[in-house]
Amino acid sequence: MNLHRNLNLILGLRLDVPFFGDTGFRNADADGLTFRDEDGNPVQYQTDKLPDPNIQFSPRIGFNWDATGDRRTQVRGGTGLFSGPPIYVWISNQIGNTGVLTGFERLDNTTERPFHPDPRHYWPDEVTGEPASSYELALTDPDFKFPQLWRTNIAVDQRLPWLDLVGSLEFLYNRDVNGIYYINANLAPPDAQFSGVDDRPRWTSSAARNIHGHVANAIVLKNQNVGYSWNIAASLEKPFSDGWFAKAAYSYGIAKNTVSPGFIAFGSWNGNAHRGDPNNPGLGFAGESPGHRVFAAVSYRKDFFRFGATTVSLFMDGFTQGLASYIFSGDMNGDGGFFNDLIYIHRDQSEMNFEPFDGFTAEEQAAAWDAYIEQDSYLSKNRGSYAERNGVMLPMVFRTDLSIAQDITTDIMNRRNTLQFRVDFLNVGNLLNKDWGVGQALVTNTPLIFRGVDAENRPLYRLARSGGDWISESHRQTLGVSDVFRVQFTVRYIFN
Repeated sequence: MNLHRNLNLILGLRLDVPFFGDTGFRNADADGLTFRDEDGNPVQYQTDKLPDPNIQFSPRIGFNWDATGDRRTQVRGGTGLFSGPPIYVWISNQIGNTGVLTGFERLDNTTERPFHPDPRHYWPDEVTGEPASSYELALTDPDFKFPQLWRTNIAVDQRLPWLDLVGSLEFLYNRDVNGIYYINANLAPPDAQFSGVDDRPRWTSSAARNIHGHVANAIVLKNQNVGYSWNIAASLEKPFSDGWFAKAAYSYGIAKNTVSPGFIAFGSWNGNAHRGDPNNPGLGFAGESPGHRVFAAVSYRKDFFRFGATTVSLFMDGFTQGLASYIFSGDMNGDGGFFNDLIYIHRDQSEMNFEPFDGFTAEEQAAAWDAYIEQDSYLSKNRGSYAERNGVMLPMVFRTDLSIAQDITTDIMNRRNTLQFRVDFLNVGNLLNKDWGVGQALVTNTPLIFRGVDAENRPLYRLARSGGDWISESHRQTLGVSDVFRVQFTVRYIFN
């Protein structure tokens, strides 16, 4: 829509309506149970009830404005609601976890089911078709809607008065309208609390943890609208001229949510790091939070030979390798989830409570842990608080790729055809120096091993060891394929 010769508007509307057949399985026993939501309210669910069809309206508007009328200053942007293809595996979790198709037993350190080579040995003598005596549930909130977010962006492209450069500055903001959230509706209120500086709630036994003892868990798929993300980017570009092209850019962004969902309902809830209440984990960094990125690219194309052009390209890329969470080893708060309890970062040694073991005193471990905190940039800045989910930003890694492509061009039946031979030197800097282009990862994200409580009900732990000694450095070099120099050959036939 052209409102003015310099202003163009784009309007859009998308409608999504996911449909489900009557493919769920009813568990009358589970349907009669009363569970508990994240706010402590009593709730009930229907195991065979899949989400009703509901129309998701996604209107959006975009604009492009030639501010000066000579295409030297362009302002562009837009805002609207956006949704993607439904992720049906989230719903299929419910169909497979009703206690009708499968049962569930959790046996910890027991001799009730010793190994037997015959897989039919523990089969029941009679199959009645009734729900299993114990099971786990995957449920869907009756008002659930597939993900939808509000997205807004604004950008300026400016042709600069020197070297024929184009500069761009862009800001992007996203906000969840229908974000994803999981709770375990079979989780009872905590029956105890730690004392001391780390006074988070806890569950002292599986009997205290589960509202209904024969239900291992009841994971409910729900919506929240608290997640958000933003990204800012700037770039300089020299368009192709005399065979040259160059571009450099920098971006930084963050993304936060309450859970980064996977394909399995229980795994999404159980693997979500938190500070005490897994049904109310609070906002944390999303696993996909981008962090920093900087890159530069330059290429040159010229016909050195009569039979085709030669192109030489160099691409330099630096980026945050990922995020990590500092968590306890073990089920620290007793909620049934192992390796999901964020650690408390001690202010000093007076707050620490280590368990002596194998001749190592609590004081020795406290001194080693205090030194570890001090050398870690994230831990040292956050003393006296709980670690954040995915709050540890791994160091940036910088890699350079060199590409050389040679075209061999000829006319066949009055049409141009090109055979291209290309060689890519990937992470070429690593060829020059073995330490260049190598990423880094945490030596461990479980520096503290939970060991129970002391006589004062304070959490007790041991310090992790690495290579036979106390952990002393946060990072180690990674050993992936991307960390080393590689050569890749490509042959391509181009029809024109």
